[in-house]
Amino acid sequence: MMSRIRTLSCMFVALVGLLPLRAYTETTTGKTAQPAAPARLSADQIVDRNVTARGGDRAWRAVQTMSFAGKLDAGGKHETELPFVMQMKRPRKSRVEVTFANDKAVQVYDGTQGWKLRPYLGRRNVEPFTSDELKAASMESDLDGLLIDHAAKGIRVDLEGVDKVEGNDAYKLKLTMKSGQVRHLWVDAKTFLEVKVDGNPRRMDGKLRPVEIYYRDYKSVSGLMLPYVLETSVQGTRLSHKMTVENILVNPKLDDSLFTAPKA
Repeated sequence: MMSRIRTLSCMFVALVGLLPLRAYTETTTGKTAQPAAPARLSADQIVDRNVTARGGDRAWRAVQTMSFAGKLDAGGKHETELPFVMQMKRPRKSRVEVTFANDKAVQVYDGTQGWKLRPYLGRRNVEPFTSDELKAASMESDLDGLLIDHAAKGIRVDLEGVDKVEGNDAYKLKLTMKSGQVRHLWVDAKTFLEVKVDGNPRRMDGKLRPVEIYYRDYKSVSGLMLPYVLETSVQGTRLSHKMTVENILVNPKLDDSLFTAPKA
């Protein structure tokens, strides 16, 4: 789940903090004939084609809520998969539930504050986000991602070149946020759908390590193109976290109480 989805540039990033990552298996491709070089486009042209490929401005602006359900790899000896549900609501609210051991882990961000329940660690009281978690959540995008209405969001987009992402050409975009933070996002040169984005760095062994989120298996849902497979990897390690979406609802009714911390 992406990032806010978010991926939906980073809509599933909240899930990454709930479970450990597993060993990463890199995708490889066989040798093929050299494809034609991608078209020489400006950053604005790439953004325009991305927005169109994803369903268009008008369709995304009509979206007020979204719900995603599926399974995520928990690793382990038997490659356990755990059910998850992620619910999102404007402006920038998200709720993630992961079910395992007949219990639920919950992580919620209301646009300003965040809280979590972690019964699998024996913690059955509501805990506030740590400073790192709150900072990461505050940097995530709206449910429509980083590129739609990017100027209104205070995001500057520049083209840095063309990279290979899982064997295919992709435009590498540099996104400078209103806060000055810089992120990178890769847009496929043929489909113009997002295929990779920088995630929020993850603290491991006392160090913050860069994170990358890959988007795969796009499908149309209510006229919107959305990824059904997301894999998060930590640079410098062979660890990853793969999630498979099984069902997506557009504009389900989501009460604000879902994003309010329960009383002790």
